[in-house]
Amino acid sequence: MSEEILINVTPSETRVAIVENGVLQEVHIERSSKRGLVSNIYHGKVCRILPGMQAAFIDIGLERSAFLHASDIRTLPGNDSEHNEKQIRSLLHDGQELLVQVIKDPLGTKGARLTTHISIPSRYLVLIPNTTDIGISHQIENEKERLRLKKIIQSAATENRHGYIVRTAAEGSDTKDLLADMDFLNRLWKKVQERIQNATVGMMVYEGFPLAMRTMRDMVNQDIDRIRIDSRETHQRAAHFAQTFLPEIADRVQHYPGERPIFDIYSIEDEIQKALERQVQLKSGGYLVIDQTEAMTTIDVNTGAFVGHKNLSETIFKTNLEATHAVARQLRLRNLGGIIIIDFIDMTDEKHKQQVLQALERHMANSHSKYNISTVSALGLVEMTRKRTRESLEHILCETCPTCNGRGSVKTAETTCYDIFREIMREARQFDAREYLVLACPEVVDRLIDEESTRVAELEEFINKPVKFQIEATYTQEQFDIILL
Repeated sequence: MSEEILINVTPSETRVAIVENGVLQEVHIERSSKRGLVSNIYHGKVCRILPGMQAAFIDIGLERSAFLHASDIRTLPGNDSEHNEKQIRSLLHDGQELLVQVIKDPLGTKGARLTTHISIPSRYLVLIPNTTDIGISHQIENEKERLRLKKIIQSAATENRHGYIVRTAAEGSDTKDLLADMDFLNRLWKKVQERIQNATVGMMVYEGFPLAMRTMRDMVNQDIDRIRIDSRETHQRAAHFAQTFLPEIADRVQHYPGERPIFDIYSIEDEIQKALERQVQLKSGGYLVIDQTEAMTTIDVNTGAFVGHKNLSETIFKTNLEATHAVARQLRLRNLGGIIIIDFIDMTDEKHKQQVLQALERHMANSHSKYNISTVSALGLVEMTRKRTRESLEHILCETCPTCNGRGSVKTAETTCYDIFREIMREARQFDAREYLVLACPEVVDRLIDEESTRVAELEEFINKPVKFQIEATYTQEQFDIILL
């Protein structure tokens, strides 16, 4: 499998595209005016304690107070989520100042989520200040390699009071690279400590890497064929990072000077536009319908125009199998997280159900986010969860429709006509006017003077007043005004 990373940089926005075998799989967007907050460390202050929720709101200088749960407070013994009021109040008190780190960006109406378990990641290690714990990534499965890495870190960590987690990227790395990484983290934490000494409430004492450098740190590995960057300055920084931490792939970090926009190479702009649409076409003729709400995301699988070549059961099975690949890609591409309900077409064959589940697991394997998939229910529903620390693609690029206010539909012209009739009746009972002037959009006025003309005449006769109409081109289909003349 070939894999490329394309990085498009402008003064206002950085975009990263992950392309596998020429097909866009992920897109990450960071705007300079709305930089992500994850990994940032703040000097915060407790502004409200919520004993019933075992949590507190923390002022970190943002528009909305951030949320800190008891289980994310470092001094809490164990990781039990069942705590009483005495325990939470013994951990925090109103007005208390403390060091906190963002683990989840503000999403929708929710503030940022915080932890006091401070950590700073680099290429191979994660620094955990003021502990002596050494952890190894679970994804490093070779026991001999786990012991080798732990021995290297333990021997070097005796000189300081910090703990470390060895990241998956460290597997097979040289001792000198690990020690260089550790030295970098120690120097960085020393600078953070200096800032903490003079910090006031709401002040940021550490800022995470910008998107381009996070990509180099977290997503680039030896399997990447090319990293192409259209900004000379960002390319120089990325090349220096690669020479320091990934010398074996340094020659694959390339500056893209072409006049043709870098995202046009694989029609990425078109793919981003498609990722904002509700319906996703499958090659067989079937399709997915994706609906994102604040509580969950639902994905409905339909056969559409696909009729198959054998029997109905086989047609359904093939559509569901194809859908698993599309679902996995759309979750990555749209950065959908939280609770996800997939409504596969009902299958009666238990073998088919298991094969569909296995296919979904296989296609989800490339996801950079943690996920959990349940079994297929009797109704053909699959519940799954996927961790999301940042806003979805739709929430970054779009806003709620001002016409439908997020409902996804508007009243028909016919419905608005009947609303107008009722409002005129209401006005006629309260006020004595010579005539009524209705302001509405072209579609509604056209219907009033055409299909509804008989009802308009009956209304005029009933209230014994004339009703006139005026087109307002800027009005939506639900909007109207009635003026008493």
